[in-house]
Amino acid sequence: MSEAPQVAIIGGGIMGGDIATVFAAKDWRVQVMSPSQKTRDALAARLAAGLKKINADATCVRNVTTHARLESIAWDKIDLVIEAVTEDLPLKQKLFAQLETLVRPGTPLTTNTSNFQIGAVGKGLKTASRVAGLHFFMPAHLVPLVEVVSADSTDPAVATRLEQIMKDVGKAPIRVNKDVPGFVGNRLQQALMREAMWMIHDGVTTAEGIDTAVRYGFGFRFVACGPFLQKEMSGWDTNFAVASSLYPQLHNETVPPPFFKQMVERGHLGMKAKHGFWPWTDESIAQEKARIEKALQAGFAILESDKP
Repeated sequence: MSEAPQVAIIGGGIMGGDIATVFAAKDWRVQVMSPSQKTRDALAARLAAGLKKINADATCVRNVTTHARLESIAWDKIDLVIEAVTEDLPLKQKLFAQLETLVRPGTPLTTNTSNFQIGAVGKGLKTASRVAGLHFFMPAHLVPLVEVVSADSTDPAVATRLEQIMKDVGKAPIRVNKDVPGFVGNRLQQALMREAMWMIHDGVTTAEGIDTAVRYGFGFRFVACGPFLQKEMSGWDTNFAVASSLYPQLHNETVPPPFFKQMVERGHLGMKAKHGFWPWTDESIAQEKARIEKALQAGFAILESDKP
């Protein structure tokens, strides 16, 4: 019997812990490195909760080992590296320079960054051809999408290999063939948010109105089909006519609306500040997060049932 594949995850916080859950559930051996004792101590409980939410065997927790230092990992056994540390470009560059000297040649070195271009993370490395992005979406153990992002220097064979690994661990990967800021998912989200914010600025509707329009309107369909498949059903002739009329009316500002900047300056940052578009209390935050997680689990079950 061949040995189980092994992944090293650098960073064991929210993203790193949930990514570890994904691999542990599929019987990979998972090595998590975090210099924080608090983070390492909290990981077991996070893994147990995550495995339960995806209906995985609770004993998969034993597939995960934690480390305080990079050097304590048996790098000759590692088949994949995923960096999930703080969004700090110099920190990531320093880390990848270390990893290049530790990880055996040919092993993919990947970053979960959502903020930096992959080419910048791997800049100056002798083996930049094996550097790519594996961009998971929160919560990583529930949201199926993973973006496999190639820089100009990334070997296409590495991207192909990563895409297959993501399929093997139950994810829905997409190839991002150009190292554009925001990749695919965040560009789409920000395009929607720009229009939504400016509609609020213009008095067209409210934050509640936007959320209701998305959740109970076109967003309701997205768990069943994406926008392109939906237009295949409704007809591209209709969509072309609507686009020709509506595109000139859409906002194309290159900065957020003034009220958005003012919100941030006032410290109205959302749940973490107890105030955003709505006021929050510890109780209301807990209730809303529980409701959202329950809905995500139901959506996860629907998408799982779609798999062949």
